[in-house]
Amino acid sequence: MKTITTCLLLAFTIAQATFAQVKVATVFSDHMVLQRNAKIPVWGWAAKGEKITITFHQQTKQTVTDKTGKWMLYLDNESAGGPFTLTVKGKSTTVQLSDVLVGDVWICSGQSNMEWPLSATINADKEIASANNNMIRHIKVERVVSVSPLPDINKTSWQVCNSETAKDFTAVGYYFAKNLQTELNVPIGLINTSWGGTIVETWISKTGLQTSPDFIPVAAQLPSSTETFEKEQLDRIQKSVSAFQYTDNNETTAGWESASYNDEKWSTLLAPKSWEDQGLNGLDGTVWYRKTITLTAQQAGSDVTLWLGKIDDCDIAYVNGVKVGETCVYDKVRKYTVPAKLLKEGKNVIVVKVLDTGGAGGFWGEASDIKLETSAGTISLAGEWKARVDVKGSIVSVSPNSMPTLLYNAMVHPLIPFAIKGAIWYQGESNADWAQQYATSFPLLITDWRNKFQQGNFPFYFVQLASFNANNQNGTTGSKWAELRESQLKTLSLPNTGMAVITDIGDPKDIHPKNKLDVGKRLALIALKNDYGKSIVASGPIYKSMKIENGHIRIEFENTGGGLVAAGNKYGYLNGFMIAGKDQQFHWAKAWVRENAVIVWCDDVQEPVAVRYGWTDDNIEDNLMNKEGLPASPFRTDDWKLLTDGLKYFIGK
Repeated sequence: MKTITTCLLLAFTIAQATFAQVKVATVFSDHMVLQRNAKIPVWGWAAKGEKITITFHQQTKQTVTDKTGKWMLYLDNESAGGPFTLTVKGKSTTVQLSDVLVGDVWICSGQSNMEWPLSATINADKEIASANNNMIRHIKVERVVSVSPLPDINKTSWQVCNSETAKDFTAVGYYFAKNLQTELNVPIGLINTSWGGTIVETWISKTGLQTSPDFIPVAAQLPSSTETFEKEQLDRIQKSVSAFQYTDNNETTAGWESASYNDEKWSTLLAPKSWEDQGLNGLDGTVWYRKTITLTAQQAGSDVTLWLGKIDDCDIAYVNGVKVGETCVYDKVRKYTVPAKLLKEGKNVIVVKVLDTGGAGGFWGEASDIKLETSAGTISLAGEWKARVDVKGSIVSVSPNSMPTLLYNAMVHPLIPFAIKGAIWYQGESNADWAQQYATSFPLLITDWRNKFQQGNFPFYFVQLASFNANNQNGTTGSKWAELRESQLKTLSLPNTGMAVITDIGDPKDIHPKNKLDVGKRLALIALKNDYGKSIVASGPIYKSMKIENGHIRIEFENTGGGLVAAGNKYGYLNGFMIAGKDQQFHWAKAWVRENAVIVWCDDVQEPVAVRYGWTDDNIEDNLMNKEGLPASPFRTDDWKLLTDGLKYFIGK
């Protein structure tokens, strides 16, 4: 869903060791935060065999570059403090980094909800204006993909948190850091390495994939070079396009926007629905959409509003051959005014030229947002459109989801072995189509990162998916997002992990809920309890056990804190519970809190055997919490077949 950054190899080649000057890895810069109470690795490059001297605070360390020109050494443990200066001296050059603090460093990673900037959140202006905190620092890793591990990240630098810089900080990371810094009074550093719309597999290393039976075959398919992969991708695109539409090598796009153009031979695509989900697998490029509608004299007699919903990524819209608007951002609902002079009684043609630069392409979002509003009523434009791929406008590139390892190679590997306290993670939306496998792939990522950083089972805290009406699914028939949340819940079996449940602060109509304050706060609660010894309740209720009692099912929970409550309902009604008998047919159920447990029943299910809670894409109205205001995680008590049973990731998804 984001603009693609193709693999850009760094300007220097580390292996040749032709450095005339000392260079430190880019993650080291002025204003950085180094990890307290741990060995501090520092590395970089210089000429082969050159002696390197580092001074920091009251330490002086020396080393010599290896045959490739790389050097690395470890500073001794330091307590929180600063500002200090770190000096790296070679034979003829010296690098001096100033305003260096020592505190706790957290990696912030995942897809768009982690990448989401503070400037695009609730009360952003007020928060940014007061965000002057010298003890919080942030570095944003530039978005790059690579088929092989890179030695360094692209040029970037640490920023001190203030009213000028905070707007670009990861919002979740910012609020996480703000809560920690307020409680602990130590510097907090955030390494923001995130990319919107990305799948978990792209953040895992090749060696990590090779440790899992599910992903050994995937790892074996990884290409040896970018060129090899681009050729394979081009072949796939050509096959999918050829299967989608008739071919005419001499045809150009001239006149495709015209009302008189004959689109009889064109294929069809549904809107809203990505074209990848309709046979155009892996296509990044341009697709034209055409729709003919009939207007009455009254409908055509005044200005109308053309709504096109959300389009991934860019569009140019025409009505009867005349351009009426264009937009180039993937998560904004399109709204264009069409003057009455462009309209006529009878047939009118709407044409939309769509450019996708990576990931899913085409119309997406709500069908109700694709419409034509006239003074005489609204005409739905959702459904079938005539469509044709502009073959000459297709893009052959390596996008972050083209295959596994691409973002690990470019945006994680170069950070290793920077000393960290832990990691926070917000991702999963892009893995919903193979949600059950996420119970394998997500723990695989955590284990992989821990193995690579070699800093033990460092804390890894993540956000469970928020409420969102992803697929208009009825919870009684299943939900892919619920299955993904279950896989996230299962990941808590790994040591030193924690999960922030945010079903109550999502937005059914926005995959990017703007309340990131409470997301960061809930992650901070977990860290404050687990890592900093605070005696607090840091989690909402987690399903523990069930017992069938006289046509009812009694559910017991862990992490009940001060007790279970039906939040927001003065009568004590609980929303979001379903119950089923042996026929495996779920019915919405009644549920009450009794003696710090939940009693569930339904008059239509006389002999219940299973319960589900929060088992919908959009479960924002579900209200089981503890008295501390932390929501219960969705769960199920059955082990029956699910929507994503047996569905697995494969290259070219």
